[in-house]
Amino acid sequence: MIQATMNEPIEFQGKLYDQRHGGAFDRGAADSYYSRPRNPHYFTGDTYSSQKILLESGPVYDAYQAGYDWNEQFGDKKQWY
Repeated sequence: MIQATMNEPIEFQGKLYDQRHGGAFDRGAADSYYSRPRNPHYFTGDTYSSQKILLESGPVYDAYQAGYDWNEQFGDKKQWY
């Protein structure tokens, strides 16, 4: 699999998603990577150093879910030793 660079959108299930660090797709993928439960959110700027927005519905919520699903399908998981 070829992954897009962080400056390019990533295509998943026929849609393009922004991979911005702190964005909804990125946060979904990160939650999956760390084996955290789904908690739809994103940050307005950089992760943990800007406002965290919780999501309940809408296109940004869908981007979080897509990021989580993408990592479940193509990504990896943090190995806790």
